[in-house]
Parts: sequence; C-alpha cells; structure tokens
Amino acid sequence: MFVARAFKKAVFLISFLLISCFSYAQFDQSAFENRIRPDSSLTNEVHLNFYNFNYVRNYEYTNYFHDGYTMYGTQLQPQLVFFANPSLAITAGAFIRKDFGRNGISDAKPLFSLKYHKRNLTLVFGSLEGGIQHKYIEPLYDFERTITTPIEYGTQLLIERDKFNLDAWIAWQKMIYKGDEAKEEIIGGLSSEVFLVKNDAWKFSIPAQFLAFHQGGQIDRLKSIPISTIFNGATGFKLHKELNTKIKQVYTDNYIAVYKDFSPDKRRAYQGGFGLWLNAGIESKWGSLVASYWKGNQFISIKGMPLYESVSSNLYHDGFTQDHRNIVSLRYAYQRELIPNLYLDVRFEPHVDLDHSEKNLQFSHSFFLTYKQDFRLFKVKKD
Repeated sequence: MFVARAFKKAVFLISFLLISCFSYAQFDQSAFENRIRPDSSLTNEVHLNFYNFNYVRNYEYTNYFHDGYTMYGTQLQPQLVFFANPSLAITAGAFIRKDFGRNGISDAKPLFSLKYHKRNLTLVFGSLEGGIQHKYIEPLYDFERTITTPIEYGTQLLIERDKFNLDAWIAWQKMIYKGDEAKEEIIGGLSSEVFLVKNDAWKFSIPAQFLAFHQGGQIDRLKSIPISTIFNGATGFKLHKELNTKIKQVYTDNYIAVYKDFSPDKRRAYQGGFGLWLNAGIESKWGSLVASYWKGNQFISIKGMPLYESVSSNLYHDGFTQDHRNIVSLRYAYQRELIPNLYLDVRFEPHVDLDHSEKNLQFSHSFFLTYKQDFRLFKVKKD
C-alpha cells in the first residue's frame, strides 16, 4: 500500500515538472496511417495496396468511467488502386477484422474511394483517410477507434502546405430509408494547424479542431426521440524543439477543449463543458515518454476516450456523473521499424484519478504490429 501511494506521488511530481517545462499531446501515430494518393509517375498502372494491423490492447481499469477489458486480433485492408490520371486514383478493396477468441469474422466492409490530388489539395469521396489520421487529440477522438471503428464513408478535403494543414470532412454514420425504426446519424469536423515558426530547430503552431454530431431525420418512425446535435472543439498552441542528440525532441502541446449541446430538446446531463489538456513529452532513442494532465468540467465527448468524460458509459455505472475530472498519466511508447514496411509499437500507460486517490494506480498496455506496402501489378495499355 505504501509503495502504491509513493508511486502515485512520484507520477504526479514528475508530470507536474514536465508540464511546467514542455508538453506533447500524444505519441507519433504515423506508422498506423495508410494514405493513397494520385501520382503522375504511376499513371495507367494498377497497384495492390496491402495494410495489416495487429493489436493487443488491455485496460486494467476499475473505475466508474472506462471499463476494463482486452482487445486482441488483426485487421486486413487489401485495396486495388488504379492511377487513372496524374491527378486521379480510384481504389476498391475490403476491410476485414478478426477478434481472437471469437468464431468467425468480427467485421467486414467494402472500401471504395475516388481521390483527386492537385498540388497541395486532395479531395476524397468514399472511404476516407479517417480515424486517427484526422489527428484529433485523445479527449476528442479515442485511439481505440483505430481498432473498433476505423472506417468512415463520406467526403474529405485535405490541404497540405508547408506552414498550413487542413482536414475538413463529413461522414455518414447511419443512413435510413422511409419508415425505418432508426435515426439518421451524420458526423463531421475539421482539424487544422497553422505554423508561425517552422525551421530545423523550432516549430511553433496554432492547432484548431472540432467535431459535430447530428442525429435526426424526417422519414423515420421514431418521432418520440428528439433531434440531437452536439459539438466538441479544441485549440491551443504547440512548441517543438529539435535536439538531434540521444534525446531527439522535446515538445509542448497545450489545448483547451469544449463541449456544447445544441439540441432543441436538451436531455443530456450537461448542456456545456470544457477541459484543459496539458501534456509533456520527450522523444529519444530509447522511446517516447509523455506526461499528461486532464482537468475536465462537465465535459462530454462525441468520440473521445471515456476516461476523460464527466458522464459514464461504464457497463455497471452507466449514466453516473462527476462534474470535475482530474487525471494524471505518465505514458511510455517504444516505436520502431523492425524491417522495411513492418512497424512495432509497444505502450505502457498508467494513470491516477486525483479525485479518487484511494484507488490503486490503474494502467493500460498495448502491443501493435503494422505492415503496409504497395505492390505494382500491371500497366493498362491504351489503344
């Protein structure tokens, strides 16, 4: 018991010191990204884009807000890509997920997309470059959705300049037909970053993010369920310093996040709230260390990690509310490309809820292997 209390105090002290100096919102997620873009050098070629994501994610949690469970399995996303024009790529494939320990396939979806790319602009219609590729902070978008719901269908506009990035998108989550016993659901958002300073030594930028969710419709039979519209947003500043030593980088990313219920008939526990998201991180040859502090006040998230919310979705405490949340975590990740195209990611993420310090230290740990590669199949001959 004494050791546990001492460790909690040590975690809090280290986190506070790091946050006072520099902070970083989350780990590098680039190994999980799989972006397919038109390429003038590949015109009239057909390629196979192969993506395989293997996961073990275990939550050793016993709290009122986030259940404790384990996810263990694999995903496949094979896609045929036709580079029809220097500015156009058409893809068709499948998403397949298999959770170990259960019979059959856990999830399967078709993947279709049309991608237009010109200079710094990309337009996507169909299956989006979504999920964690939107680059939302964790209170707005839970990393676990990379496992559970990584596929989004809709329209996306991407602008990628040297000192400005924009990801504006809309996705149709549930489409209904006339007379359905369901509500239509649509979600969309924007994630952007403006660099005020960007050179080999320093990067200083202003990020802005928002998510909006709408549930409604005029042709369903559930007229007793009212229209629902909620909003999440976040902004702040980021400061990155390159060191080019065994300690490669230090970072500072700080955000204020907001929640607002715009529904005409408000039925949620809170109509508005906010949170302060501070982080501290070091990237080194031995891995990445990130200290995080979340101070939430009546905050509800559309797609964020349940741990940071003020309303519980826990199996045994669903609907439980706690106005103020104060959570400190100290997270470690080891990320490495083992061989070309094969990426290892191991994470250990303990946290302490400062409002329930009598509870033992809780943690999650993860093991990911990602393989992604593009194979040229053939060239289409023109008459």
